[in-house]
Amino acid sequence: MARARAVFLALACSGCTAAAPLLDRASFADWIRVGDAVFEFDGEVLAGHDAGARNSFLLSPREYSDFVLECEVRIEPGGNSGIQVRSHQRPDGTVFGYQIEIDPSDRAWSGGLYDEARSGWLDPLDDQPEARRAFRLGEWNRYRIECRGDRIRSWVNGVPCADFRDPRDRSGRIGFQVHGGGRTRVWWRRLRLRELT
Repeated sequence: MARARAVFLALACSGCTAAAPLLDRASFADWIRVGDAVFEFDGEVLAGHDAGARNSFLLSPREYSDFVLECEVRIEPGGNSGIQVRSHQRPDGTVFGYQIEIDPSDRAWSGGLYDEARSGWLDPLDDQPEARRAFRLGEWNRYRIECRGDRIRSWVNGVPCADFRDPRDRSGRIGFQVHGGGRTRVWWRRLRLRELT
C-alpha cells in the first residue's frame, strides 16, 4: 500500500517543478513598472503605494503558462489591489488580463476573478458567502492561485474562491496592482511559484 501511494505521488508530481521564490533582490530591478506607484522590495516584503490617479502595476520580466502562485497579502482599509496572472500590455502600455482581486471593502470580493481593462468581472463571488468571509482585514492573508490549461482557480486563507474557464490567454505575465486614487497601500510576502509542465 505504501509503495502504491509513493508511485501515485511521484506520477502526480511528474509534471511539476519545485516551488521557488518569485522575486528576490537580484531580479527586482528587472521587473517592469507601469504607472506612478512606488514599489519597494526589502528582500522579504514587496510594498506598493501612492499610485496617483491611474492604476499602477509591477510586472514579471517573463511570461508564465501553467503554475501555482502562493503568497501572503496585507492591505490598508480604503484601498484596492490585485494579482495579475497571464496578463499583457497593449502598445499604449495599458495592462490587461486576469486579476485575482484584493478587496477590503464591504463588498468583500477578495479572491474573485476580474479581467483588467478588458471584460470586467468574470467570477465576482456575489453568490459565495463563505468565500466573501475568508479575507481578514488588517491581517496577512494567504492567497493561492492555480492556472492550468483554460482554468483559473483561487483560494484565500484556504477557502475556495474563483473557479473559471476561459480559453483566451494560456500564458502571460504575473503582476501586482496598486489601484489608482492614491488610497492604496498594500504588501505582499512569501511569494512562491511552482510551474506546472
